[in-house]
Amino acid sequence: MSDRAQKGDAMGRARSRALALVVAAAALGGALLAGHAARPVPAAAQDASVLKTRLSNGVTVLVRENHASPVVAVSLFVRMGTGWETEGDSGIGNLLQQVMIKGTQTRSAVAIAEAADDFGGSVSASADVDSCEIRGAALARRWRDLVELIADIALRPSLPADEVEAERRVALRSIRNRQDQAFPLAMDTLSARLYGPHPYARPSVGRAEAVERIDRDALRAHFERFYRGGGLILSVSGDVVAAQVTEEAARLFGAAPVGAAEGDPRSSTPVAARDRVAVVRQSAQTQVLIGFLAPPVAHPDYAPVKVLSAALGGGMAGRLFTELRDKQGLAYSTSAIYPTRVGPSFLLAQFGTAPTNAQRAEEAMSREIDRIRREPVGEAELARAKTYLMGQFALDRRTNARLAWYAAFFEAAGVGHDFPERYGRMVEAVTAADVQRVAAVYLASPTIVSVGPPAP
Repeated sequence: MSDRAQKGDAMGRARSRALALVVAAAALGGALLAGHAARPVPAAAQDASVLKTRLSNGVTVLVRENHASPVVAVSLFVRMGTGWETEGDSGIGNLLQQVMIKGTQTRSAVAIAEAADDFGGSVSASADVDSCEIRGAALARRWRDLVELIADIALRPSLPADEVEAERRVALRSIRNRQDQAFPLAMDTLSARLYGPHPYARPSVGRAEAVERIDRDALRAHFERFYRGGGLILSVSGDVVAAQVTEEAARLFGAAPVGAAEGDPRSSTPVAARDRVAVVRQSAQTQVLIGFLAPPVAHPDYAPVKVLSAALGGGMAGRLFTELRDKQGLAYSTSAIYPTRVGPSFLLAQFGTAPTNAQRAEEAMSREIDRIRREPVGEAELARAKTYLMGQFALDRRTNARLAWYAAFFEAAGVGHDFPERYGRMVEAVTAADVQRVAAVYLASPTIVSVGPPAP
């Protein structure tokens, strides 16, 4: 490896260590703030049954009892997100979520923060492609207060005008920052090429021109369209009694309007622009993304493509890491990504490298993609990919917060809150022939985006 590549490699490792420290610090801070709500959950509790109840107005309530520690996590999902947005209101879901936690008819932003702190926990919100979330954690003895606070936010937001403007500025700053960072810029460019007019083409934070125009009335109309009983999933995990939580949820969320939002453009079929786009930006690294449209979560090929993704880019033993970084020294970092989506998803192979190595690295990655299409993976490689996949999945479900999130996420996705239990069996059933078949089907025509300095 050249001196320049070695320096870049060291920089990459330093960034990885710094990121790991930031993530660890954030996790530790969240655990302390939430009264150890992030404490690992025993495996038996992960597999414990979930009590599911559908209220008369359509609200779904999911409760998982876990008495291992005196904490509780609550996740309220709403079927609302980028998948329902247009160019004219791109980013409205994200803006609405952030403004909602800044005030209700009886609480100010400060009062909401103080209440969460008094519970020994926290409350926050986020927006994504297929759903949006209001989440919180607290000491178990204050679970009623936490559920009541989240119900107040979800059903009676005041949408203060000053907070609308403040959060608009935050969103616009995030949009600008994405244009200044190589990987987010590459990801946004690739999404636009893969999805075209499909709503998945747009980032959750939105388009600047749309966010600048969204006003309080538009936010109110969006809230009234989506925050309806049929679109809400309340998921609770922790040291609680399921029947009591269900009863309290019925009392608090019974006021949600009946029905669900009309119209769902996510199922439309995108047509990818199968080409290569180079975005010139002065930077120390070149980012190259090779993307393909892939099946949604409910598709029979979902598990085989998950295994395919793990075989390509699942950690340090994945093909891309082994070939591009270890054997050839062509990349500082590399991975494969296959996000879980209700509508058409994508499989992405990615690397970051020195600009002088970009062409060679792209050719090497293309060869690995072509090889996995032509040649079946070996039994040892298949077993490793499955082990990596299920190991990462298990690690991510070790806290009440993540257990509540997963139950709500898969319920909102339409595959059921118990999908994690079925998912393991689906992955185990995948064969080497399945992996080669889906590779041949989905990795045939790439869409490629590079972001970096001009080719030397």
